[in-house]
Amino acid sequence: MAAAAAARTLISSSHSKLFFFPFSNCSKRLHRPIINKNPIFVPLRCLQSAQQNASTTHDPMRSRSSVVDILEERGLLESITSDNLRSISTTSTLKAYCGFDPTAESLHLGNLLGIIVLSWFQRCGHKAVALIGGATARIGDPSGKSLERPELDADTLENNTQGITNVITRILHMNSSSNGDGDGNHLNSSSFFVVMNNYDWWKEVRLLDFLKQVGRFARVGTMMGKESVKKRLESEQGMSYTEFTYQLLQGYDFLYLYQNEGVNVQIGGSDQWGNITAGTELIRKILQPEGDVAFGLTFPLLLKSDGTKFGKSEDGAIWLSPSLLSPYKFYQYFFSVPDADVIRFLKILTFLDIEEIDELEKEMNRPGYIPNTAQRRLAEQVTLFVHGEDGLNEALKATEALRPGAETKLDWKTFEGIAEDVPSCSLASDQVLNISLIDLSVSSGLLDSKSAARRLLKQGGLYLNNSRVDSETKRIEPQDIVDGKVLLLSAGKKNKVIVRIT
Repeated sequence: MAAAAAARTLISSSHSKLFFFPFSNCSKRLHRPIINKNPIFVPLRCLQSAQQNASTTHDPMRSRSSVVDILEERGLLESITSDNLRSISTTSTLKAYCGFDPTAESLHLGNLLGIIVLSWFQRCGHKAVALIGGATARIGDPSGKSLERPELDADTLENNTQGITNVITRILHMNSSSNGDGDGNHLNSSSFFVVMNNYDWWKEVRLLDFLKQVGRFARVGTMMGKESVKKRLESEQGMSYTEFTYQLLQGYDFLYLYQNEGVNVQIGGSDQWGNITAGTELIRKILQPEGDVAFGLTFPLLLKSDGTKFGKSEDGAIWLSPSLLSPYKFYQYFFSVPDADVIRFLKILTFLDIEEIDELEKEMNRPGYIPNTAQRRLAEQVTLFVHGEDGLNEALKATEALRPGAETKLDWKTFEGIAEDVPSCSLASDQVLNISLIDLSVSSGLLDSKSAARRLLKQGGLYLNNSRVDSETKRIEPQDIVDGKVLLLSAGKKNKVIVRIT
């Protein structure tokens, strides 16, 4: 209780006045949280820069590395509303938030940068807030969208909210540490993350009060000048009044969090710049503070070197929830990143030292470089951050088990772990036993024709249970069937089929 109370203390006391909205007594009200009826506060050990003087690490308010400079060095900084944020982040404990609208039951790879930037704030001794948009998701953010989002019903929103909350809490909790100084004290008691839901205050807001207290400070010309609005107004579909008001709702979120929770930094992708500045403007106009007290910071969208979005596969989005995408497939997606992108992704998607990443880049240009070494490092680090040690171990075990020529002994448990990630078919035992491998390769769907199977076998690319087959006369024997239930056929390194024996 004491930790939660401390985390609610206002960080900034530079307001010239406090402004409370007459929205059914919603100001200064303890919010109804979305988990366990209390906001989630988790202590995080402050990871100061190795360059920081050891004599100052015990005092979180003394000089520290600038999180803004770190983000800029790694390619994670697009824009900031004021350059003063650089110096303030070295002398004060900030409280930064990032919003996530529950438009799906899980976050995807495009949302990962927001979590990573929040984690960088934590690692530099600041507080992190993840805001679930239980209210704003009912409106729909027009940023980057050519069409209005479909309306979600209450049950779907609740299910999505819970799913996204679980993903964020799992990732931030796994990557936090409650290790103390040996006496049970946290190194930096200010380093918490909290998950909140903006529906907890929006459900109390009355339209007339909102228009009176917030709407009169919003200039229509400024709102229409936002990039997300201009693009939609110029399109054939146009924009509804509902979506037009989205920036005011997000702006009020920042105002509310600043006033009631001490949040003074909002982060988001570059497409959120208009929504973020709507919040800083409301704080400036309504609270009339002296100087810079609320800041916006954006990071670039996650794009490949060819300008296309990174985070889509042939099967759809790269989900962060293991129930929607296994750690093995998640790992494999990063393992297949092109050389042209891997170094940049190591900088923005991992917490490896820049020096180590630079050395990997040099190795890539040296004779004798083992292909995919940098990709393997990237896949390991991102999978570890998102899925933890257990998820990474699962991914590595499955990767090794599915590698043609691997000496890993296949068993039924291993097949169960990869069953959802590899195409499979079910055949009766008499359709498998004593059947030639050439015929089985076709009947299982691995290859289109017997001639293609023979050609691949002669090239050394046909495998049975990861063992290369060189003979066209090879027939399936009882000992080939793993645990009497299943076998694995491979055509090259990527095309595989699990054959279940019924």
